[in-house]
Amino acid sequence: MVKVADLGKLLLLALTHPGEARSLITYKIWRDPLNSIESNPESGWDRPDMKRCYELLNLTSRSFAAVIHELDGDLSRVVAIFYLVLRALDTVEDDMSLPIETKAPLLEAFYQKLDQDGWNFQDSGPDEKDRVLLQEFQVVVAEFKRLDERYQKAIRDITRLMGQGMSRYAKLHAESGGKFSVDTLASFDLYCHYVAGLVGEGLSRLFSASEKESPYLGEQLTLSNSMGLMLQKTNILRDFREDVDEGRVFWPAEIWSKYVSKPEELHAPGNEDKALWALSEMTVDALAHATDALDYLSLLSNQSVFNFCAIPQVMAIATLERCFMNYDVVQRNVKIRKGEAVSLIMASTNPRDVAYKFRDYARKIHAKARPNDPSFVKIAVLTGRIEQWTETRYPSFIQVGMPVPETCEDWALGRDARIKQLPGPPQEVLERRARAEQLRQHQMGKADYTFLAMVIGGMLFMALLVLGITGGSVWFLALRENAPWSAKLLESASASASEAAAATIKSEL
Repeated sequence: MVKVADLGKLLLLALTHPGEARSLITYKIWRDPLNSIESNPESGWDRPDMKRCYELLNLTSRSFAAVIHELDGDLSRVVAIFYLVLRALDTVEDDMSLPIETKAPLLEAFYQKLDQDGWNFQDSGPDEKDRVLLQEFQVVVAEFKRLDERYQKAIRDITRLMGQGMSRYAKLHAESGGKFSVDTLASFDLYCHYVAGLVGEGLSRLFSASEKESPYLGEQLTLSNSMGLMLQKTNILRDFREDVDEGRVFWPAEIWSKYVSKPEELHAPGNEDKALWALSEMTVDALAHATDALDYLSLLSNQSVFNFCAIPQVMAIATLERCFMNYDVVQRNVKIRKGEAVSLIMASTNPRDVAYKFRDYARKIHAKARPNDPSFVKIAVLTGRIEQWTETRYPSFIQVGMPVPETCEDWALGRDARIKQLPGPPQEVLERRARAEQLRQHQMGKADYTFLAMVIGGMLFMALLVLGITGGSVWFLALRENAPWSAKLLESASASASEAAAATIKSEL
């Protein structure tokens, strides 16, 4: 049943962002999943152990679970197991209640547990939110051993390398007395490689091993690493306040130490500009991976794999835009709107549309940049690089479904963006083009608000229907409660009817 609070949020979204409200309703009601694990014979849904694995996947990450479920063929099962293995490893690393003498050896040997029948871990801290995954890890082990050897090898290799890296940083955290901080940008890249870049490498190997993608994709280590680094750096940028409050600082000291003596000072009153300059440098570091991510996406050929990889990347660039020059980042966790997220999911279906989303968000980032920002030039260069990448591969003067421009009038009517570089067309043609564009924008806005009116009208109708049913029920119950009174009323009505009938018969006789 839909909650009243959810209806209120939907109504507010419809009033403020009608296009996003339409996307949200379309996604919830009419969108069909690309694939379904229930109808996929290779998903393993019919086995109790695999079914429990999917349930654990939903418990640990609902957002990733949705796109994993839609992967083609056996990839839904393989990637689900891969994610659960790495999620369990990360749960060990995040558990601050475990002594380093227990944590470090377990992280380093975790890949070996994948071959031990029935292995699980019951010593997680009571506050660890994903402890149930480790407590029931035997089902993951059972399904891991059912995978083809080529999949097992890739998962085992990545788990070993990630466990070693996590152990290294866990020891540094313990040695620092619980106040862990990344020092240099190089160290920051290495940390992100261990916890996210290796995930990208592992996924590329799995995609290649499935033969749903080209064999060379598994060898694209630089591009695969960049895919993971862009996501991880965006999350670290967004989660600054949460990490600082927990005694962990993942923003490199090489950045924040330019402006304050301690990272906690970034959210102190009076340091607003310093916080924004540090945030800008973190944005620069994340944006440096954007064109690599676009290069990687352009190599994919399977639709479900493309959706799986593209959606998180588009979410990342949208999050970077929302956080850029936003002082709230150092005060709380900042997220994009749910309606915006759904709109991005609906749009992330091909490389061209994804590239245009990157370009649009890059333009918004550049528009918010301030000339007095020390990173102003770097922001301009990186956003310009995204613009250049998109224009080079998907030129804006080529429009899908439009004929190739041949005359000056074609250019003037908007069929070629290079109009500004060509001899000027007749003035009346330009005016006709401007009127056509105004009409198009008016019709788009009219469609959004027509949809908004339909949503509000539907809600009002439902409210009136509920009130009518409630009022009718109350009247009926009241009638039943006053049965003696209603019986007398009926008896009186019956007597009056009898007298009237008798009088009519008498008159006729």
